[in-house]
Amino acid sequence: PPPPSPHCQASPARPHACPISQQLSLTEEEKRLLAQEGVTLPSTLPLTQAEERILKKVRRKIRNKQSAQDSRRRKKEYLDGLESRAAACSAQNQELRKKVQELEKHNGSLLRQLQALIKQTSNKAAQTSTCVLV
Repeated sequence: PPPPSPHCQASPARPHACPISQQLSLTEEEKRLLAQEGVTLPSTLPLTQAEERILKKVRRKIRNKQSAQDSRRRKKEYLDGLESRAAACSAQNQELRKKVQELEKHNGSLLRQLQALIKQTSNKAAQTSTCVLV
């Protein structure tokens, strides 16, 4: 810790307490957590080491809470994206199955036409050869 200035009045509870000091600014969340833990901090700086530890612990809790919220939000966005992609793939799969059915039906129709033409041409060839033989 920095050495006390000539204006400071050191005491065992507040080794670096200065009469001219800054205000301690706390967020609402920090105030809420400190109250929840039953801790009251002085409104001016500097803080004792114990008070510093408590404040650091509270601020770490807040950062961890925010980090956990961000992580849950990112996970939800990821899962929503996966669900959206799965739905799109399902719809595309359904369309492709429908297209396959149509193509198989058309293929069957073409195959029947080809078989009819083959039968028709083989009948004509047989008739022609019969005529030539007579």
